[in-house]
Amino acid sequence: MTLSAEGSQLAALLVNLTQPDTEAIRNAEAMLKPILKNPNCVPALHEILSARDSQAVPVRHVAGILLRKRIPGHYAKLPVEYRTKLKADLLQFLAMEGERTVRNGAIGVTATICKQETPADNEEAAQAGAIPWPELFQFIAAATKESNPDARELAFLLLNEMTDTVGSYLAPQFQNLAELFQSSITGEQEVLKVKTASVKALGGLMAFLADQPDVDIFCNLVPALLQFSVDCQKRNDEETISIILDVFYDLAYSPSQTVAVNLPPIVKFCLGVMADSNLEMNVRDSAALVVATMSESRPKKFGKDTELLSLTLNSIFNLIETSDESGAGALFQSNPAWRDDDDEDFDPEADTATATSMAQGTLDMLAFVIPKKYIFQPVVEMCFNRFQSPNENHRKAGIACLGVIAEGCAEPFREHLAEIMPIVLQASGDASAAVRECACFTLGQMSEHCQPEVLSYSSQVLPISFALLDDTTVAVQATSCYVLEMFCERLEPDSVRPFLDPLVRKLAHMLEVTQKRSVQEMSIAALAATAVAAEDEFTPYVDGVAKLMAPLMAITDEKLFSLRGRALECMGYLSIAVGKESFRPYFTQSMQCACEGLALDSTDLHEFAYAAFANMAKAMESEFSPCLPELVPHLLHVLKQDDGCLEKQAEVQGAFDGLNDSDDEDEEGGNFVINVRTALLDAKKGAITAIGEIGAHCGVAFVPFLEETISLLQKAASNWHPLIKAETAESLPSLVVSIVAAKHGGSIDWEKGDIAGASPLGPETTTVASAVLKELVGLMKDGDKETVGKACAGVENVLTLCGPHALNLVGNECLEATHAIITKSAPCQLDENVDYDDEDDEHDSFMTSVCDLVAAFGRVMGPHFAQYLPTFLPPICEFAKSSRPPSDRGMAIGCLGELAQELGDGIKEYWTPVFLPAVLAGLADEDHNVKRNAAFCAGVCCEGLGESIAADYVQILQAIGQLFSIDVSISDTSAAAVDNASAGVCRMIMASPSSVPIAQVLPVVLKALPLKNDMTENETVYKCLLGLLQMNNADALVQKSEIKRVFIEATAPDSKVDDHLKAQLTTAIAAIN
Repeated sequence: MTLSAEGSQLAALLVNLTQPDTEAIRNAEAMLKPILKNPNCVPALHEILSARDSQAVPVRHVAGILLRKRIPGHYAKLPVEYRTKLKADLLQFLAMEGERTVRNGAIGVTATICKQETPADNEEAAQAGAIPWPELFQFIAAATKESNPDARELAFLLLNEMTDTVGSYLAPQFQNLAELFQSSITGEQEVLKVKTASVKALGGLMAFLADQPDVDIFCNLVPALLQFSVDCQKRNDEETISIILDVFYDLAYSPSQTVAVNLPPIVKFCLGVMADSNLEMNVRDSAALVVATMSESRPKKFGKDTELLSLTLNSIFNLIETSDESGAGALFQSNPAWRDDDDEDFDPEADTATATSMAQGTLDMLAFVIPKKYIFQPVVEMCFNRFQSPNENHRKAGIACLGVIAEGCAEPFREHLAEIMPIVLQASGDASAAVRECACFTLGQMSEHCQPEVLSYSSQVLPISFALLDDTTVAVQATSCYVLEMFCERLEPDSVRPFLDPLVRKLAHMLEVTQKRSVQEMSIAALAATAVAAEDEFTPYVDGVAKLMAPLMAITDEKLFSLRGRALECMGYLSIAVGKESFRPYFTQSMQCACEGLALDSTDLHEFAYAAFANMAKAMESEFSPCLPELVPHLLHVLKQDDGCLEKQAEVQGAFDGLNDSDDEDEEGGNFVINVRTALLDAKKGAITAIGEIGAHCGVAFVPFLEETISLLQKAASNWHPLIKAETAESLPSLVVSIVAAKHGGSIDWEKGDIAGASPLGPETTTVASAVLKELVGLMKDGDKETVGKACAGVENVLTLCGPHALNLVGNECLEATHAIITKSAPCQLDENVDYDDEDDEHDSFMTSVCDLVAAFGRVMGPHFAQYLPTFLPPICEFAKSSRPPSDRGMAIGCLGELAQELGDGIKEYWTPVFLPAVLAGLADEDHNVKRNAAFCAGVCCEGLGESIAADYVQILQAIGQLFSIDVSISDTSAAAVDNASAGVCRMIMASPSSVPIAQVLPVVLKALPLKNDMTENETVYKCLLGLLQMNNADALVQKSEIKRVFIEATAPDSKVDDHLKAQLTTAIAAIN
């Protein structure tokens, strides 16, 4: 075939594109660009593609690539006659071309033209039965029946390239297509390349239809796909396995019941891929992702299938057992310092998936999504069994997996701490360093996620963690620091006091002598947490720690910036721990180092600086104000930066991208992806946190920045990323705190339920409160649960500060949004996954904030909220059902108690049908926190309703009396339950003394006093006892020696009773004979 002049000129340039000469390729591309902008390039490229007699294969291949690239921009400009000829030529060319690479290029051109032939209104055309380029589909249908396997392969390759078109226009032919795929994939006589091509085409089509009902037609082929996948695995065909895994991933949330039916075989195949060490790790990791996603989409079905769940868990354990990697890898996988210490050749940009990280990541997902009643016990039993093994790898896996599920299964973990903790503590003394390391990891996870129950084990955990700081293995030293960090930051000074001096000295020594950056960083973090726990008792150590931090805060080696950041973070925590007076000498230097870090090109360092600013603002308060003129504009500038944007996705082909031309790209714009600037996202989150703390604690000095801050936080509230929205919700209330500090001296004197009188807010405060509340109420309708929870907490904070006139600004909308959440019909709860039913619902932590907001409505609206009780009480009581988890039951009964406390006799008509049954059920509950809240609710109901419910006192006292047999040494919650029982009885006595057999109940209450945990009830208890003595109550006078004992203990120097109460009790002691 002789080329035209245009074709010859173009072919000469294409030859240069095939040469191994970068400069020649660059020059050729420069010359080609103007030519390719002209529609006449299409016939020329067409000529070259077809010139098998005169043009080399590489040149024809390049012609096909370029033709595919230029068709979208030029096709509509070509004459109709030529377009018809081009389509006919392509079909003939495909039937005859024997060179595979050239043919594949032509397949791409064909698919692109078919897309251009698609009518403008795709949906209407598809419904009308219109098919673009019908001759092409006739060609494909004929090719599938050819005896030549090359022709059959060609048919499937074309279908694969035209997935969108096939999925949109060939719905009437889906059943025939399914049969075609079935016969090809399962046909014993079919050649491998045809099977592979058909699988790829089927996979693309199923992925395209994944969320549509029509996918069911093809889902019947899942068993055939699975069988072919097994064959692919045997011959290590990783490309096809990856394609099939992608299909299963796309099908995970498909509405197809066929997918649900095939869940077990899909998961079993994926488990086999995960375990196959002959496959590349990225393929195995894709299989793990399918398992995790299948569990997420069908958690109830996955959990109820005990055989499948057991097989999955055993596979996960086996992967960890047979790996030499650290079982604590889940903690350190993303920690550059740890990876640098562990692997000198570590590349932070490389794919770091390992068998252990893959297994632990999958288990972590299972623990989060599968109902706890299905997942928790099997995992714990496997862990316990493996810990009894003489094989250290088995023990390592057992202890490590306990740590992995600690967050996802936090609630049952807290309930079973008494059984789990001894095993973990025993593992911390194991002969194997790998097991000891995992024990530390698990202790850290428990310390982080099992609060507050885990704190009752401080006397056991702290000595063991302290001893492990001297372990001969660096990994154990580092993880023991992690335990101390997680554990200490929530401890009270009393708990850490016995270990404070040796602990600080040991951590400081480790920091000075170790060369391992991971140990240095974790030592600093543990020191900071210890300071937070010790509070002002850490004051004697501040100077020494500050001197250790000073050189670290001045590090200039960018590889060590994380260490510099940790040191700065530590100083921020020190300021919180010891307060402004003790921290003042170190404030200027710390601020200087933090501000110098902002000038360095490190978003991680900026993030540490923002955290330090937040803590130091909180500690130094008005003394931080001089920093605002320079600091706040910087923080606001960070908020203005883009943290992610839509960008056009790169062509899959990837060849000759320099010849793409924006002037005539596909009018539809192609595919776009979000380019996330993760580091900036984290920095922006930190900046928002700092702004919130500065606004809350610098008051008047922050007011000049309020207007711009409100504007930027309003924009941040609509950010695409939930992290930013959640942090915005948390910081917005601080803006109201600032204006209240400036205009009202820090507090507003408002009256419950008073909306008729003049507003105490003033115009400036009203403006700020209105803007903040409107944003928060908007965020209550967000799709992210954490954001919604923080928005609810934010609204509560603003209402508590500003009172009913603030609620009036957003009243109906706020109440409606709250009701939508409490009834589980808010956007964040409208999940397409309908696998759960009410019995299997897990506790959503954000719902606690929602119930707190409902209680705040009562606190602010007072009797006006009674009209809303018929709307709010039923959904609240749903959470109190016995089928709900303990956290839900405790949350619901606590909310009822707070409403009763605020509304008084406004709950009268709901006492018998709602409050009394809830109180009695709560007092009989097996969970001590539920008992505690039920005792509180009983007391405040009696307090508010008085004599009107005296007839119910007997059964309430019988129920509440059972709480006094609880062993208060079990946990803080147990002690709090008894404390609230004491307070509840005292409230009943004060409300209706004649209805209480004081002679019987008072000795029981006195035996439980002084209060052990819930000091907020001291006022109630001692008011009752003092009142009985003032009335010369005969039953109280009989117990006066015991009352005197209680008063003496309550007024002891180490007592936590408030000073004003101590004074009253001291006077009473003197009066008791």
